[in-house]
Amino acid sequence: MKKNTYWVAALLLLFVLVLSACGNAQTEQGAATEPTTEAAAGKSTEAATTEPAATEETSSGTVTYESETGPVEIPANPTRIVALTNAPNVLSLDVAPIGVDQWTGENPLFADKLKDVAVVSEEQPETVAALAPDLIIAGSHMKNLDQLSKIAPTVVYTWGKLNYLDQQVEIGKLLGKEDEAQAWVDDFTKRAADAGEKIKAKYGDDVTVSVIEIDGKSAFVMGDSWARGTEIVYQAMGLKMPEKVKEAVSTEGYYSLSLEVLPEYLGDFVLVSRRLDASNEIIGSEVWNQIPAVKEGHVIEFESRASSYSDPTTLENLLGIFEKGFLEDSK
Repeated sequence: MKKNTYWVAALLLLFVLVLSACGNAQTEQGAATEPTTEAAAGKSTEAATTEPAATEETSSGTVTYESETGPVEIPANPTRIVALTNAPNVLSLDVAPIGVDQWTGENPLFADKLKDVAVVSEEQPETVAALAPDLIIAGSHMKNLDQLSKIAPTVVYTWGKLNYLDQQVEIGKLLGKEDEAQAWVDDFTKRAADAGEKIKAKYGDDVTVSVIEIDGKSAFVMGDSWARGTEIVYQAMGLKMPEKVKEAVSTEGYYSLSLEVLPEYLGDFVLVSRRLDASNEIIGSEVWNQIPAVKEGHVIEFESRASSYSDPTTLENLLGIFEKGFLEDSK
């Protein structure tokens, strides 16, 4: 009887040990299935524990852009951009906006790229909202900025706060193309400086250049950062501005002139921004024809609608015109 009791106890002990082993095996198997589930969802245990920030950034699809008005959360890859300002800078980076301002819309340099692009205005925010943008670029001087920022993330720039080269790099940062923008800046700066040296070698270091815009009976002389190629000739090429022009534009950056006094502000070369498809009372007048630069054939004309910005496309176009006018066509 005692012997049988021993056998029963031994069997009970063996049964308990088997149950315990099975329980441990199930527990271990359950622990192993959790990371497998994460892997099936496109995650790994390592990524989940060592790269949480990268995962959050990818899932949110936004980045923080440090604008002049403070940080702005923008899409990492914006695809529906409304550029109420700086649209030519955007287009020059081969990025196609869905909406642009009127001036850009009328620019012949971008006609092919803007065939299906809407022309909108900050004065009518509803026209912007109708395009469902994911990024808006606006000027600090514009109306309805609060309304625009409710439509989509809005980045604001103040005209003239950055020089023309830094502005392009800044647009590059905004669009994730900073390296491309900087590469253009470096290349353009060198080529324009080389052209300036050739011009000075041909006409002398003291050769002077005036940049004017003519519209109907009105004439304006420009400073060194008023588009119309001024950044090219005065900054990049290093050519000189007549002293009288320098004094006249010192306050506003440009200066309005009457036909009678116009000759007093014109240098050895005159660069003329005007509508080339329209007649003009100043061009061809007796006063105009007596100007020394006109007599010498030192006048370079170009289309005003294609020269009112300082983006890469505009600057490349004008650089070609200037190189030809200074170095090939002049007497």
